[in-house]
Amino acid sequence: MSDLEIPEGFEPFARLPGFLVTTGPLYVKYHDGQANLGLRVEEKHCNIAMICHGGMLMTFADMQLGVGSQVAQKLHKFLPTMHMSCDFVAPAPLGSWLEGTTTVIKQTRKSLFATCIVTADDETVFSASGIMKIPGDTGQFSDIVFEPKG
Repeated sequence: MSDLEIPEGFEPFARLPGFLVTTGPLYVKYHDGQANLGLRVEEKHCNIAMICHGGMLMTFADMQLGVGSQVAQKLHKFLPTMHMSCDFVAPAPLGSWLEGTTTVIKQTRKSLFATCIVTADDETVFSASGIMKIPGDTGQFSDIVFEPKG
């Protein structure tokens, strides 16, 4: 696979409003009730050492936690992050393919607890744990949904 190829099964992530326009392009693969996000590390994502900037990894993981949890739990709501802790495991070099996975740990009526792993070319580079708010059935976040087409 060349540095510019996108792995099979990934499609452009359609919803990239605001801040996410500057951090993309972001891709998603829906399968088996899960959503994996993907991103090819470009120069704009890198720090001075030409590895993916820690803030970019945190942004990517934040998206993976929310989107992955929403799809896994079949929640038709945007899940704002209330807390996220993270570990930088290894560098993600320029040109590498980032891919995230989410595991939901527990869901309560108002919160969701999850972890995610981010790999760069199949090597773990980052891990995060997050707590997401589950909004009520009405309100500003009630109609933002990330899910497979059709």
